Amino acid sequence: MADISENRAHWASASGFILASLGAAIGLGNIWRFSYVVGENGGGAFLLVYVATMALVGVPLLLAELAVGRAAQRESASAFSALATRRIWRVTGLPGVIISFVIMTYYGVIAGWALKYFVAFAAALFPHQPGSAAEYFQTFTTHGFEPVIWQALIVAATVGIVIGGIEYGIERANKILMPVLAVIIIALAVHSLTLPNAARGLVYLFAPDWTMLAEPRLYLAALGQAFFSLGLAMGVLVTYGSYLSASQRLPAAGVAIALGDTAFALIAAVVIFPAVFSFGMEPGQGPGLAFITLPEIFVRMTAGTAVGIAFFGLLVIAAMTSMIALLEVPAAYAMARWGWTRRQAALRCGGAAFLLGIPSALSFGLLGEVRIAGQPILDAIDFLASNVALPLSGLAIALFVGWHWRKAKTENVVGFERPAAMGYWRFAIRYVAPLAIVLIFLRAMSLI
Repeated sequence: MADISENRAHWASASGFILASLGAAIGLGNIWRFSYVVGENGGGAFLLVYVATMALVGVPLLLAELAVGRAAQRESASAFSALATRRIWRVTGLPGVIISFVIMTYYGVIAGWALKYFVAFAAALFPHQPGSAAEYFQTFTTHGFEPVIWQALIVAATVGIVIGGIEYGIERANKILMPVLAVIIIALAVHSLTLPNAARGLVYLFAPDWTMLAEPRLYLAALGQAFFSLGLAMGVLVTYGSYLSASQRLPAAGVAIALGDTAFALIAAVVIFPAVFSFGMEPGQGPGLAFITLPEIFVRMTAGTAVGIAFFGLLVIAAMTSMIALLEVPAAYAMARWGWTRRQAALRCGGAAFLLGIPSALSFGLLGEVRIAGQPILDAIDFLASNVALPLSGLAIALFVGWHWRKAKTENVVGFERPAAMGYWRFAIRYVAPLAIVLIFLRAMSLI
């Protein structure tokens, strides 16, 4: 294949790889999903379990995927095929390619919502009357084809960056976007800490209610959030790992990515919860937290317009860095499988994702009457991708690396310097991670 060895593109620097991987991991899930999951599961107690779960499950799986990509020097689907010695394992990477593509179809819709809100606040078009946020969101998401337009803008920008390639497209974009992201979220956190009653939000976040540790749902929620926050089982980390040189140490890179992802989520929570408590809102607002509850707070807040611009700018950038990774996975597969140029692969995969995402964009408006298993189109596709396909893909990867890939080759690629660390990693990838993923899946299916 033309996709391997010396002809394969590589990251220009270790920092570029780490920033790109952080960009892939840090997205709407760190700001939007993480905050409402924390709110629904008691705050501080959830954070403790979440951090422990990242160490026990998240990092071992992250390293496993990077190792597969670097060892094979191929995109996700063909990487597992190249390393497998039995036919049944050769398709292990293909589900990740499909899942990335499917997630991109509706992720672009939600990213489009963030772009719409950013423009609305920046152009002073968002209504400033208290109590108007819910009506604004409903009107926008149900209004004709407008959500499709914002989705198209996000997808077009993503395609343009991916066409630029690894070094001059993805790496360069993340070297610009990630520092901007860091500056915005730190500035918002500082501002949030100056609000009246901000201390109540910090107590909620960092002073655990120990009684919550007796709730089984807390552990399952932490497992699910840790699993999805890092972008595991989507083919992203395998594909990004395939652009690594042999000199890059995987343990250091993996820990840096996990720490950065967790730190970003925690700072995002510091942005949100002091504001929620300052304005008398409930922390467990669910998915409407970012697009209804927080805009309502911004309307009532001093300098709320500036805060709204910064917050939704943050959402747009975070969404874009994840969209870039989601598109790179099927694009890399198309280049390897069908010999397409990068430009052809990005345009065709991005265009197909946009067209297939239109039903999700219209699922609360023109297609609002259409239901899949009783859910709107976007919610149903999200459930199938996130709660069914991802855990099964992750389980296959853990079993492949832990039980099928030869131990000596695995240890050589992962490259822990201390035998104890390598021993822990193998135990986690063989036993802890598969058990955790099975629990997530059974919980999602309401079987436990």
